[in-house]
Amino acid sequence: MSRKIALWALWAGFVAYATLLAPPDRPETLSLIQDLSTGHWEGINPLVSALFNIMGVFPVIYSALLFIDGRMQKLKAWVFVLGSFALGAFALLPYLALRDPNQEFSGKKGWLINLLDSRWTGALVAIGAFALVVYGFTNGDWNDFVQQWRTSRFIHVMSLDFCLMTLLFPTLLGDDMARRNLRNSAVFWLVSLIPVLGPAAYLALRPPLKADPEPEVNLSISG
Repeated sequence: MSRKIALWALWAGFVAYATLLAPPDRPETLSLIQDLSTGHWEGINPLVSALFNIMGVFPVIYSALLFIDGRMQKLKAWVFVLGSFALGAFALLPYLALRDPNQEFSGKKGWLINLLDSRWTGALVAIGAFALVVYGFTNGDWNDFVQQWRTSRFIHVMSLDFCLMTLLFPTLLGDDMARRNLRNSAVFWLVSLIPVLGPAAYLALRPPLKADPEPEVNLSISG
């Protein structure tokens, strides 16, 4: 119960801060979002471009755990996953606050869970995340980014959203590791403490999820 209260309090605090205390938005924010969304990055600080796209990678990382976790919950995980692509932690926190801890999985995996559980999918996500981090760090202007963080609500809230998505990942990681009989505290903390790249590498390297075996079909003819 204390975990749920803490997550609801965090969600309420994040909403209140983003609405009331974050810097005012700039007039050019809408055009900036349009350029970022359509790949027109010329003239945009690479750190901003990388961060924006990483915030699109994070929901993919979360979906690889949420769709599996949601199988054993009363909640429909896909609603929160779709919301996270637009709202990030704003959409994920209610799910994390409402779900119950569960370290089991039953039933068939299905095509979507098979896709999300695939190490090939994890590898592609990890390569994409790594490329974005390298692009941002090697080409970005940190002084400009700090200035934008101080003066733009969009950049400010997006940066805090990134921090929250990083901090919240362990709330799902422990159960996902347990479903795979991966009980290693060193792995848990290594994945949890490396933003984006830790969770992405986990998807690429984690053992496959074991589903219920297919029922045997008796083809014998009696009589």
